[in-house]
Amino acid sequence: MTQPPVVLATASYDHTIRFWDAKSGRCYRTIQYPESLVNRLEITPDKRYLAAAGNPHIRLFDINSNSPQPVMSYDSHTNNVMAVGFQCDGNWMYSGSEDGTVKIWDLRAPGCQREYESRAAVNTVVLHPNQTELISGDQNGNIRVWDLTANSCSCELVPEVDTAVRSLTVMWDGSLVVAANNRGTCYVWRLLQGTQTMTNFEPLHKLQAHDGYILKCLLSPELCEPHRYLATASADHTVRIWNLDGFTLEKTLVGHQRWVWDCVFSVDGSFLITASSDSTARLWSMSNGEEIKVYRGHQKATVCCALHDGTDPYSC
Repeated sequence: MTQPPVVLATASYDHTIRFWDAKSGRCYRTIQYPESLVNRLEITPDKRYLAAAGNPHIRLFDINSNSPQPVMSYDSHTNNVMAVGFQCDGNWMYSGSEDGTVKIWDLRAPGCQREYESRAAVNTVVLHPNQTELISGDQNGNIRVWDLTANSCSCELVPEVDTAVRSLTVMWDGSLVVAANNRGTCYVWRLLQGTQTMTNFEPLHKLQAHDGYILKCLLSPELCEPHRYLATASADHTVRIWNLDGFTLEKTLVGHQRWVWDCVFSVDGSFLITASSDSTARLWSMSNGEEIKVYRGHQKATVCCALHDGTDPYSC
């Protein structure tokens, strides 16, 4: 198979992973995933592999093959894997699980290389652009920074006691971090580099983005500059786009019939893909907020999506 210029994948409670032609909306490949639900999808920086985070394993599939079998399995978590991502060179992968741990995996070696204890179910993990710090959010409302150089937790904060942190996102230049919780609130901090490698959080804004759960928050990519946006996907069936200049509501994406679980920007920030319990994924224009394409094919809730439309492999 030749590598498609745009890789778009979704996963559903129907136990399938689907690959889509982003323009036509046609599904061109379906992978059966019978052993568990898929909680999160992520594409490697070189566009070669798709990671599917399930319960309790992570499976890596070859994007340019028709094989239904994974090329690798990562198996040391003991509960749902809720977060997965890659270092910018694609040398290692990180994950977070409801088993209360954050793990690091060398893709060129078997097994887990490092493990950090969060002491509560981990819902979300992001990698700081400096590639040396992971930030995790858990069910008890804790946010922790894991310093990979010092191999320890360098910072802890609790924006709202006993309110689960559902999603974290970091600005591409490392200047902002946003945490979204189960009460529809987004906490925004400036990230200040301290004298050590530790990142300091300076409170910047508290945004009541939705009335219900926020399931995903996402900051816009570098090529979107000078515009800076925050997307919030919610149980209220909408995605809201916030302008970071004043934290004003720019537009509301309306069309999904049920919870919106996931969203991902195109590389230039012109488009947003969303995944919903209404069994569809959708493509939206960021310029006017209009729905451009509906991806239909899943039989149950579509809970995660992954997109890689960059021309070159990402590099550090």
